[in-house]
Amino acid sequence: MSSVIKENIQLQMAELEMLFSMFPNKGEITLHDENTLNNVQKYLSNTSQNLPHILEYSVSVTFDEPKVKVNLQVVLPHDYPHVTPQLFARSDALNRQQQLQLNQDLTSYIASLESGELCICTAVQWVRDNSISYVQKSKLYSESVPDAKTVKTLFNRMWIYSHHIYRQELRKKIFDCAKKLNLTGFCLTGKPGIICVEGIKENCEEFWHDIRYPNWKHISCKHVESGETQANVDGLRLFQTFEDLQFQAHGDYGLRNDYHMDLGQFLEFLKAHQSEHVFQILFGVEGKCSEN
Repeated sequence: MSSVIKENIQLQMAELEMLFSMFPNKGEITLHDENTLNNVQKYLSNTSQNLPHILEYSVSVTFDEPKVKVNLQVVLPHDYPHVTPQLFARSDALNRQQQLQLNQDLTSYIASLESGELCICTAVQWVRDNSISYVQKSKLYSESVPDAKTVKTLFNRMWIYSHHIYRQELRKKIFDCAKKLNLTGFCLTGKPGIICVEGIKENCEEFWHDIRYPNWKHISCKHVESGETQANVDGLRLFQTFEDLQFQAHGDYGLRNDYHMDLGQFLEFLKAHQSEHVFQILFGVEGKCSEN
């Protein structure tokens, strides 16, 4: 199995080198982790380096007329190209509707290609050839909305349950993603692992899309609370930041990694944030706060 993974990673690196030749300017290709290339090279040279993290980067496609930039975010699992990569195109020039349509069409296009073949360069070319039409539709849509019309912003609060959250790199991804999308809430480390994110609806949905890929088992979005506002969504938030939530483990588990968090403390935390009703949704039982 390790030889197959090494072969896959070699193909991924060869494709990345091709992209660097296509986009040689600084900032056109951005690696999610600057140490990735060094770790991959050590792994491929048969040193003691462990299996590197999945390869994540973005490719910036710039258009001169109109002056628009589209970023294609790429996440490659170790099994790529034998499994489909995660691709997500984003641009400030696209409204929500057109960005969603662009990504749906990109996904359909990639699914139509020959299975098991490298496809990132092909996806970049597709973005080059097709993005402007979505931008133009987005512009027409924006111009068709009267200036005097009040624009409502949709707000979501998502409650996500995982069997456990331990790994440092996973926790880093959760916090980086929440910060990037301006989401507040918390991540409860341990067993079970609970994540709450709140903010603009499309940002919450993008967070959920990003963190569960490529293969996070035993994770589900248990509950979504929705609202809308004509003002800033900050007035709907229950949390001011995205917190790193940790409670003392229930029982004496030492340094083991399979400890259960004290759910009584978690219930008290929810109560302090007007969210005690979520306890039963997450765990299927009614919570009872401990008496002092």
